[in-house]
Amino acid sequence: MKTIITGTGSYIPTTVKRNADFLDATFYNEKNTLFPNSNEIIIKKFKAITGIEERRYLKPEMNSSDMAIIAANIAIKESGIDKESLDYIIVAQNFGDISYGSDQSDFLPSVASKIKYGLGIENPNCVGYDVVFGCPGWIQGLIQANIYIKSGEAKKCLVIGTETLARVVDPYDRDSMIYADGAGAVVVEGSESDTDSNGILSTAAQTFTKEEAFYLFYGKSFNPNVAQNINYIKMHGRKIYEFALTNVPKAMKIALDKSGVSIDDVSKVLIHQANEKMDEAIVARFYKLYNKEMPKGIMPMTINKYGNSSVATVPTLLDEIRKENLENHQINKGDILLFASVGAGMNINAVVYKY
Repeated sequence: MKTIITGTGSYIPTTVKRNADFLDATFYNEKNTLFPNSNEIIIKKFKAITGIEERRYLKPEMNSSDMAIIAANIAIKESGIDKESLDYIIVAQNFGDISYGSDQSDFLPSVASKIKYGLGIENPNCVGYDVVFGCPGWIQGLIQANIYIKSGEAKKCLVIGTETLARVVDPYDRDSMIYADGAGAVVVEGSESDTDSNGILSTAAQTFTKEEAFYLFYGKSFNPNVAQNINYIKMHGRKIYEFALTNVPKAMKIALDKSGVSIDDVSKVLIHQANEKMDEAIVARFYKLYNKEMPKGIMPMTINKYGNSSVATVPTLLDEIRKENLENHQINKGDILLFASVGAGMNINAVVYKY
């Protein structure tokens, strides 16, 4: 049994927040003091490291589940399946629905249940649940769907990644410029065809907690002059960078070696859009594990215009390429794709997929 992606969809919010829009921001550091540099210098350095020029924010009247419903409907329509035939709806998310202007997450009911309701699916045997796995959540959902299909537990699954990170950031933290909103979805189906060699070839997943568990965490505002009763997403950026460069290439290698595919046959590496320089370094180190140089054009990127939308970055990237919306990038039948991600937990995963 092979697990095949038969439809993709995404929702990219329409509100654009450019780097220049942060020129009037007030940034404090982790010591609760103002940065000595001007915002022009801060933003210039930020762009050089992350590659981000702009990001997308969701409209105030919408929530994370609303984005996901739109992306899911597109994926379902493209796959051609009857939505009532879905066995599982697996939703990767980390903060639930957060209404605009609110400081409280809404997990009741689960985001997956809200999405199933919004899709109008009546079949009670279609099971919906959330995956909280940090930024690698969508890939982990794909891994779970693959297990269900290969075991015979399911024939069709909808795997979604949706997040509104812009609603959980400390506006006084310069890292707030990294985060964005978005949603991506895929329909995966089981195939027993002997003539079809495409589908998921192998997977790998790891969790590191000995020293790494709290590299990403919930913390107070860096601004000592505002109320300290609200928590925001925070991170130890340098530690995450070093951790990712050391461990993500190894996990990618585990997945590729399990697949039996040669490194020379990999067509695209679709890596979580977290930080352009970090992602480039990860993929370069991955190739060095095989004594190879990283090929030009192997790693398509959307972070420059979409920012880091957590669980949505990989599925939206996949959808952009499949719909030929990303310049100089396309996917052809027989191409080998390597999905990879790293994030809170600290979690790492990878999937090798033949298109």
